[in-house]
Amino acid sequence: MLFYLLCTVASLIILLPALNFLSYRIMGGIIRRRRKKWDLNICCGKTDGGGVNVDIVNHADVPNLVVVDDVSNLPFRTDEFDHTLCSHTIEHVDDPKAFFDEMERVTSGKVTLVVPPLWDLSAVLNVFEHRWMFLTFRKEHNKLPRYIELPFARAFQDRVGQKIRA
Repeated sequence: MLFYLLCTVASLIILLPALNFLSYRIMGGIIRRRRKKWDLNICCGKTDGGGVNVDIVNHADVPNLVVVDDVSNLPFRTDEFDHTLCSHTIEHVDDPKAFFDEMERVTSGKVTLVVPPLWDLSAVLNVFEHRWMFLTFRKEHNKLPRYIELPFARAFQDRVGQKIRA
C-alpha cells in the first residue's frame, strides 16, 4: 500500500509540472507564433505582439508598451484594434466578464483569449495567482468560456496577497 502511495505521489510530482510546461510554454507558444502580429497584446509580459503591447508593469524592453493601472479600463478608442490577444491574464482579474467586454470594446475583429485548460491542474488550481477556473479543456477561445470562482482563492489572496495581479 505504501509503495502505491509513493508511486502516485512521485507520478504527480513529475506529471503536474510536465502538463503545465506543455500547456503554458509549448501550446501557448504555438498560439502566439501562429499569428506573428497582434494589433493589441494585453498583459504582454516579455512578449512583443508586433502592435501595441499593454501590461500593468514594465517587465522587459518591449516595443510600443503602454503601462496601465487597470486592464478593465483600457485607454483606447472603441474598435481601435482589429485583433487582440490576451494570454494567461483573465484568470487573475477581479471580473472576467468586465475585462472581456473591455477587450471586445476596443477590438473590431477577433479577441483571442488563452486560458489554462482544466487538464493543467497546477495552473487551474493555483490559488496563489488565479481567482477563476475556466471550465474548458481548450486553451484558445474567441468567446468568454464558462468559469467559476476558484474555491478558497479570494480568501487566501486577501490574507496573504495575490502573487500576480492583473
